[in-house]
Amino acid sequence: MSNGFVPVPTKSWAKVVEEGVLTAIVEGCVEGLNPVKAFLSSEHDEEGEAEALIPGLPDDLALLCLAKLSHGYHGVLQAVCKRWHFLIQSPEYERAHLQGGKCGDWLFVLTEEPKEGNWTAYDPEAGKWHVLPPMPGVTADHRHYGFACVGVAKRLLVMGGYYTPFDPPMQPAKYFAVNEVLQFDPFSKRWSKVASMRIPRCSFACAVIGGKVYVAGGCSSSRRSPLSHAEVYDPIENRWEDIAPLPNAREDCVGVALAGLFYVIAGVVENHADQRTVEVYDPSRATWYSLPDVWLFSRQMPCPVTSMQGSMYALDDWDANTIKVYDPQLGEWVNIGPVPGVEVPGQDRRPKGFNFGLIGLRDELYVLGGKVLRWQPANGHWKKFDILRLNTVIACNPSARSVTWRKVNCMGESRGAVLGCAVLEEEPNSQTSSVNAG
Repeated sequence: MSNGFVPVPTKSWAKVVEEGVLTAIVEGCVEGLNPVKAFLSSEHDEEGEAEALIPGLPDDLALLCLAKLSHGYHGVLQAVCKRWHFLIQSPEYERAHLQGGKCGDWLFVLTEEPKEGNWTAYDPEAGKWHVLPPMPGVTADHRHYGFACVGVAKRLLVMGGYYTPFDPPMQPAKYFAVNEVLQFDPFSKRWSKVASMRIPRCSFACAVIGGKVYVAGGCSSSRRSPLSHAEVYDPIENRWEDIAPLPNAREDCVGVALAGLFYVIAGVVENHADQRTVEVYDPSRATWYSLPDVWLFSRQMPCPVTSMQGSMYALDDWDANTIKVYDPQLGEWVNIGPVPGVEVPGQDRRPKGFNFGLIGLRDELYVLGGKVLRWQPANGHWKKFDILRLNTVIACNPSARSVTWRKVNCMGESRGAVLGCAVLEEEPNSQTSSVNAG
């Protein structure tokens, strides 16, 4: 994939300097201007002396300028010339980013397609998607399911799950979970292994509270009972520690961080009964307690759920794909509004989608990917259908007086059911994250 970047027109350096664009970028005060246009140079003359990174500027200042651009622009920077191509991938560029201490905003998504299983990242500043390097252990023949993912301490963590031959429609008859944890570093753009969880698990709850990662429940294989074991990860110390176990073991659950508490939602318990009760862990007291009748449904598989700015949101895919928010004072879920139906070429009606991803970034909820059934006429009736995998993305501000959805640039080749999504939000004095389980 080409990362969705296209070359932009060159511009004379005399004009750039005259307009003060470089100074403005260094000071971080450019508004309403695409800064990439300021960073175009002539091709490097391989037979002669290397040209400056940016004509008229010392290379160290030019490097600082380039390092201020968010990750969504890196593809077009690499397309400018060979010297920039190698610079963006160099340790010098990594150190310049690291020196600034800012990694930008990231929205990470993994979908069922393409088969290579690459994660895709969105840069809201640039409005662009780009493909991450392949994650170790994932190939076109085997895929990763049942994992959890979070953004924490300026890293993406992908935890646990199981690996199985690539066959999205079918649940494997036999699988074994892993306890490995992989992290993606946005500064170096590389994957690496960190400390493993204490036990293997998949289909478990996970959330970030106070810069630490909490996991609970799940199962260790297709033939094992649900787990009650819970633990916490400190990314600074790179160490996992046990915490008090879940009061009721459960699998196929999801985790949400809300008001400094770890909510374990949905799933099934030992006797395979559906679970409407929510288990809540309070890290300050190191104790669990139960909240009955909080969850929306009595079915096994949870609908997409996430937290954003102190509120918990769910996409009710049994109720016309309605976005709902939990009101802790009322102890109930309140409707915000439906997700717009999907536009399908050749059909007048907009069918209801499923297998979406739901995640909060800043003050917006993003609905990503998913599938729809595309019906086809047969003998005068709509009897035949095929599955259309989506790469579309829409977003809204759920707290606005009138909720309006906007289209976000599509995910390119990444499409279909969302297996996992997470965000990293850039904030000056804190490490923040959001989570959605795979």
